[in-house]
Amino acid sequence: MLSEKLEAALNEQLNWEIFSAHIYLSMSSHFAQEGLGGFAQWMYAQYQEEMFHAMKFFNYINEAGGHAKLAQIDGPPLTWETPLAAFEEALEHEKGVTARINAIADLAVEEKNHAVGIFLQWFISEQVEEEDTVSDAVGKLKMVGDGGGLFMLDRDLGTRVFTPPATA
Repeated sequence: MLSEKLEAALNEQLNWEIFSAHIYLSMSSHFAQEGLGGFAQWMYAQYQEEMFHAMKFFNYINEAGGHAKLAQIDGPPLTWETPLAAFEEALEHEKGVTARINAIADLAVEEKNHAVGIFLQWFISEQVEEEDTVSDAVGKLKMVGDGGGLFMLDRDLGTRVFTPPATA
């Protein structure tokens, strides 16, 4: 059973995951318009991953006796000055997601709701991977700059596809 406070926190995260998906889908569109199909594909895979995360929260809230509540989602930015700027924004966003999930985990500990704590462990581990993946792209973008290496990185990033985890 979820307390009102935990249910509200989980619902807030559900909606934040949907907002995250919107950011990445917007970045995908931006890169497609810039002729960077590989970057667009990378961001589209990230969009799919964020929607997968949102649905995990949605299903968990309902299964735990709560009510998953969808809220209005603000529109994401539409353009970025450079690919590096977009990925740096994505990295800061992921760091914020990590902080949010950790705060919910702290609340679950405070309320001694071990089931929520166990549910959140997957996300806590996932955020380590999320931050690392985006940080890796930021590092590569800093190495290649705006030169010819951008073409090669675009090709490399375009190989990413979303594969739902086997535990899903």
